[in-house]
Amino acid sequence: MESSSVFANIVRAPEDPILGVTVAYNKDSSPHKLNLGVGAYRTEEGKPLVLNVVRRAEQMLVNDSSRVKEYLPIVGLADFNKLSAKLIFGADSPAIQENRVTTVQCLSGTGSLRVGAEFLARHYHQLVIYIPNPTWGNHTKIFGLAGLSVKAYRYYDPATRGLDFQGLLEDLGAAPSGSIVLLHACAHNPTGVDPTIEQWEQIRQLMRSKGLLPFFDSAYQGFASGSLDADAGSVRMFVADGGECLAAQSYAKNMGLYGERVGALSIVCKTADVASRVESQLKLVIRPMYSNPPIHGASIVATILKDRDMYNEWTVELKAMADRIISMRQKLFDALSARGTPGDWSHIIKQIGMFTFTGLNTEQVAFMTKEYHIYMTSDGRISMAGLSSRTVPLLADAIHAAVTRVG
Repeated sequence: MESSSVFANIVRAPEDPILGVTVAYNKDSSPHKLNLGVGAYRTEEGKPLVLNVVRRAEQMLVNDSSRVKEYLPIVGLADFNKLSAKLIFGADSPAIQENRVTTVQCLSGTGSLRVGAEFLARHYHQLVIYIPNPTWGNHTKIFGLAGLSVKAYRYYDPATRGLDFQGLLEDLGAAPSGSIVLLHACAHNPTGVDPTIEQWEQIRQLMRSKGLLPFFDSAYQGFASGSLDADAGSVRMFVADGGECLAAQSYAKNMGLYGERVGALSIVCKTADVASRVESQLKLVIRPMYSNPPIHGASIVATILKDRDMYNEWTVELKAMADRIISMRQKLFDALSARGTPGDWSHIIKQIGMFTFTGLNTEQVAFMTKEYHIYMTSDGRISMAGLSSRTVPLLADAIHAAVTRVG
């Protein structure tokens, strides 16, 4: 009998708003169903992709009989950490050359953010973090559960479907001195709206003048524009001024290593001595959390990053993924234009990265799911990677119907 269970009083939790989309999609028996909720790359055929260079790296690792399955150190694989810092900050970064960066391997982007959040909650003097509105759904929970007070700053302007730059500057300008600020390095999730280089420079000047601490979430380096260097531009701008910052990296998207959970947290400090002390405390955060990170995914990344030919092969495959997403944006924009769909849809080609914030409301999204079997998050965010040349007309028809028939 259930009533005898010590857990009988537990209520059923709601589905995760993002992962729940896939649950609903899987239950749908329509042959025409389309899942645009999932944040994972798909080929033109709608299939998951394992990069050729990743398969090659794995083969090399499997064939290396000297490899063992011993524990990694608490901070992870040394080569991986060194190469990850170089990838995001640049090979010639003064911070790296001066040993002012400490990098620890974590469990993808989520784990890197969580370790950083726990470290700040224990050791930073200001326990408030400002996150963009909107932002990735997990950010609020990650920082809140780590013990930080989470506040929002204006980011997206629904009227222009672009950046509310004035609102952003006002909110950060009003934030208490020393506050932490979460910044998406590129390809903002869920909106696909990024500041321009000039706007980033204004944000940097404002934050440094107020002593605000930048915490970058870099989940899409190379995946937004196709250029690893361009997509790290915002982070490098903040490191170049000699100031301190945190950066969480994920290799889920740009190497397609979703299930391997490969990520890194880097903290850029003022001096090598501070960086060394920070690392000692990061170990104390990680040890009781998961002891040390897994070896396989990090070994794949390190194998690719340290070999010039494999690195070059990766950049070609990465650019091909980014280009396919950019072409899907153009195709969807063209299809809506051809149908004469009411409204300005130029934001679809102005936004960048895996996601587009369509501007569709909850009712329109529900209508598209019911009538067209198209699944997306209720805020109207769609994954461009889930689209193909074959499915663009279906989505355009659905959007056209939703806009003309639902308020």
